[in-house]
Amino acid sequence: MNLVKYLFISLTILFLSACNNQADLSEDSICKYYDSSAIEQANWFLGTWNSKTTNGNLTETWKQMNDSVYVGESYVIVKTDTLFYESIRLMKKNKKWNYVVAVKNQNNEQPVSFEMTRLTPTQLVFANPTHDFPSTISYTQITQDSMMAEISGLIKGKKQSQHFYMKRFN
Repeated sequence: MNLVKYLFISLTILFLSACNNQADLSEDSICKYYDSSAIEQANWFLGTWNSKTTNGNLTETWKQMNDSVYVGESYVIVKTDTLFYESIRLMKKNKKWNYVVAVKNQNNEQPVSFEMTRLTPTQLVFANPTHDFPSTISYTQITQDSMMAEISGLIKGKKQSQHFYMKRFN
């Protein structure tokens, strides 16, 4: 889940850089449907990000496949063991950007989609209200080479959130 937060933070910064300070996405938004040029202006998140956590070393990598698909992966390694792995795609679906993640050994490894719901100059938010945890993933730019990802939702009926701070690796 740390990786998901990191990805969302990266995406938030990407979209914030591309649009004109829109606080919420709506049909009337300047960044309506998140056109391809918007994502191209936010290529700052491409590359490798890293965070040393109490659970291990977290790495997240993003690459652009074309103007409407970005692929990412994140994993946590302790010594030589991979404790967590997820593959991520940021792609257009029904004219909107979606964050689609498949986590190894979770949800039968079936992808879960989160639709972009908020875009500001420093924050990108994706949500899936039908998913328990996380139901919201956000990325917030701190500096050019650092970001914070947050995942939040319900765990056993109680609202929970986790924060992940990352620095650019390359």
